[in-house]
Amino acid sequence: MGELLLGIDDAGRGPVIGPMVLAGCLIDSSKEGELRELGVKDSKQLTQKRRTFLVEKIKERAETFEIVRVLPPEIDGMGQEGNQRIKLNEIEARACAKIINRINKGYKEIKIVIDCPSTNITKWKDYLLTRIENLSTLKISCEHKADQNHIVVSAASIIAKDIREKEMDKIREKYPEGVGSGYCSDPLTIKFLEKHGKKYKDDGIFRKTWITWKRNSLNFEQKKLI
Repeated sequence: MGELLLGIDDAGRGPVIGPMVLAGCLIDSSKEGELRELGVKDSKQLTQKRRTFLVEKIKERAETFEIVRVLPPEIDGMGQEGNQRIKLNEIEARACAKIINRINKGYKEIKIVIDCPSTNITKWKDYLLTRIENLSTLKISCEHKADQNHIVVSAASIIAKDIREKEMDKIREKYPEGVGSGYCSDPLTIKFLEKHGKKYKDDGIFRKTWITWKRNSLNFEQKKLI
């Protein structure tokens, strides 16, 4: 038995459609070699078919794992206390804390590595620590490119990306007009937004605080005036 490692990563931070997904994967460090041999690496370097295959292999070798889905209305700040919208980095820190608090039950010590979403690692980590219930058994490291540099974070990134794609599959099935990937750089997504955004604006699939949505919603209003 080696030390317990918990990797945490996100998928779907940037899209205008669909949820952001965070995954935490807890493994014994003795399993790192097996995961490396299987080809576990940063999820962005893998096809969806390969990610789906690896997810099952990762789960077989993990001590446990946790998923948090953050839906567009939450990303937009709906349901938050007060009038000030919580920033995406803070939303992600809260989601990471949820994962840690769920997993941090009964283990003697866990080394945690998180792929930090913020340019200011120290500030983001300080905020994260305020949301964690029991720090006494934890060693927490927040890093940039952790999904490239740590196998356990790569494993978490694969789980998160696989879940995000499955959530998008559900959306694509519900909206056969052609949602695309949900990313702002995807011409299919932009075409869907332009043609059907007004019709489906209250369905909870769009991030309405995104500039891509705001730009297109202005077009909705202009069309009314024409």
